[in-house]
Amino acid sequence: MIPQSITLIGAGNLGYHLGRRLHASGAEIRQVFSREAAKAQELARATGALPVSRLEEVKSGAGLYILAVSDGAIAQAAATLQQHLPANSAVVHTSGATPSTVLAPYFPKYGIFYPLQTFSRSREPDFTTIPICVYSPDEQLEQKLLSLGKQISHSVHCIDDEQRAILHVAAVFVNNFTNHLLHIGHDILEEEKLPFELLLPLIRETVDKIETNRPADMQTGPARRNDQETIKRHLAYLKKFPNFADVYRALTKNIGKMYR
Repeated sequence: MIPQSITLIGAGNLGYHLGRRLHASGAEIRQVFSREAAKAQELARATGALPVSRLEEVKSGAGLYILAVSDGAIAQAAATLQQHLPANSAVVHTSGATPSTVLAPYFPKYGIFYPLQTFSRSREPDFTTIPICVYSPDEQLEQKLLSLGKQISHSVHCIDDEQRAILHVAAVFVNNFTNHLLHIGHDILEEEKLPFELLLPLIRETVDKIETNRPADMQTGPARRNDQETIKRHLAYLKKFPNFADVYRALTKNIGKMYR
């Protein structure tokens, strides 16, 4: 049920790592597209694929076309590919937030292949632990996506568009917003010439605890205790960082409401 060959549209952070992992697992990567020719060539060298920098150069005949492009570029890429590929081509995208149906006007065999992880080009991800969320209204294609996911990960799930949209919201909270809070903590210590490394054991313990406990049960801190004196002292200090003070107030208020 695994696609005979794959064409990868996009060689950004996700496309770069996904293409290499699929190739390492035995999948044939036929072509790699990126508007940046250097990126297409780099990934093509790593996967034994043919690099292309124009969508018009994408060839027909692949068993699966994976669009690993930004959300705003998915529909346009599909529209361009529609002009050059057979109507029965299987086309999926990798977005967590965009519905699969964005592809429906262009290809009747469409779906989702969404690795739920944040990707940086310089960090090698362990795909075996990354949840792969797949979906297609075409049962045969969905089975192919399941097989492909299991080829690279131990955690593969059929997740429909509505569920995936909810999952993406939760992912923004635990990843994007958490990283922003780490950024704030880093900037405060940098301003005061204190090493960020002092916080690393605390950060690790915070993450380790939720492996086996509900986050709600692990909440600590002045907002959880309704320690108004400490909160006032913190806000007095944060007058020098008005934007950070706004975040502090919002989170303190929200935590207070949740634990009344």
